[in-house]
Amino acid sequence: MNSANSQAQTLAQKIIAKASGKSSVLPGEIVTCALDMVLMHDSSGPRRVKARLEELGASVFDPSKVVLVSDHFVPATDPESAEILALTRKWASDNQIAHFYDMQGICHVMLPQQGHLKPGMFLVGGDSHSPTGGAFGTFMVGIGATEMTGALATGEIWIKVPETIRINWTGSLPRGCSAKDIMLFLCAQLGMNNNYKVMEFGGDTIRNMSMYERMVLCNMSAELGGKTGIIEADQTTVDWINNTGETAPENALTWVSDDDAKYETVYNFDASELVPQVAAPHSPENTHPIDSFEPIKIHQAYIGACTGAKLSDLRMAAEVLKGRQVAKGTRLLIAPASIKTTNAATKDGTLEILTDAGAIILPTGCGACAGMGAGAIANGENCISSTSRNFKGRMGSPDSNVYLGSPYTVAACAVAGTLADPRDYLSKD
Repeated sequence: MNSANSQAQTLAQKIIAKASGKSSVLPGEIVTCALDMVLMHDSSGPRRVKARLEELGASVFDPSKVVLVSDHFVPATDPESAEILALTRKWASDNQIAHFYDMQGICHVMLPQQGHLKPGMFLVGGDSHSPTGGAFGTFMVGIGATEMTGALATGEIWIKVPETIRINWTGSLPRGCSAKDIMLFLCAQLGMNNNYKVMEFGGDTIRNMSMYERMVLCNMSAELGGKTGIIEADQTTVDWINNTGETAPENALTWVSDDDAKYETVYNFDASELVPQVAAPHSPENTHPIDSFEPIKIHQAYIGACTGAKLSDLRMAAEVLKGRQVAKGTRLLIAPASIKTTNAATKDGTLEILTDAGAIILPTGCGACAGMGAGAIANGENCISSTSRNFKGRMGSPDSNVYLGSPYTVAACAVAGTLADPRDYLSKD
């Protein structure tokens, strides 16, 4: 509950108020916020901001509050990529960046895996999927290179306090469904034009989710058009942070919305009614239940990216693939989200199941999700992917087609060689 002396606040309002030094804030109010941390990667980072900072004669406000990750151009596949990575490494060294993760994983996965996210933090990231951090009870938004220059130089950023949309899910997810299916369903139901809104996820379905799955919800808030996604901190959040070797703040569990907080809109959904979802080309909004599709030929199945290649995602795929083989004429490519993910999947036997089924393991990185590195698709090819976007030409030829699904669905399609329902390949136990 809120105190008697302050107005009822959503979680997003509380974090913005703290960052701006105010007791409370109202939607529409413009405030200047101090940054707890800044995230950049090799594509959006030094190659974009270095010259701007030098022109301003500015230095990084606090190198200990900057996380830099090389994940887009890794490993280098051409001289241009190699030069970008060389520039990134030199800038990190010259500016004494305390947290530089070079070719170790995708930035949105590295940030929580290394224990950098704590409830109540206000952060910015140089990537549209920076809202992933909201799964940890933070307010985290993506910004462009010009704003990033100012953020690095001053340690501050202005923001117009957004309205919050509350999205409640209750009940248990059925067999073959995951957080990815929830988000694809929401893209179809709510559309992709929820501009400048905070998408706050709640309900017992969310409380029973792992942090990995919560990350998917906040990550794909970008596909809903939201300013960010956010989930209230609970014991699952605290346990994750403590398990990284960091210590969750004593007030971690206080970072929740007030019971009487005002939301712009509240949606209520029953998770038990959900069925596996697939987004058809060329938009996440073009989503339908898997059983409404014809068995379209699949040339490539791809499990990768910040949205779809975490340890939990690889384990979903292994449930479907165990004891089965990838269909002839279909290739299954898997790019784990981090080196830690690969190591854990090796130790628990997940990776062996995937490779025994015929999966090809690619280097960790953003890769084919962003149309970079290995995994591009050719003219006329159909790809089913666990990534977050299927815009025309994003994963290769503009004359190719990308479908989106959960790791369960991608694995099922790899076995069938066509669009297929993962429920047909999962135990009924």
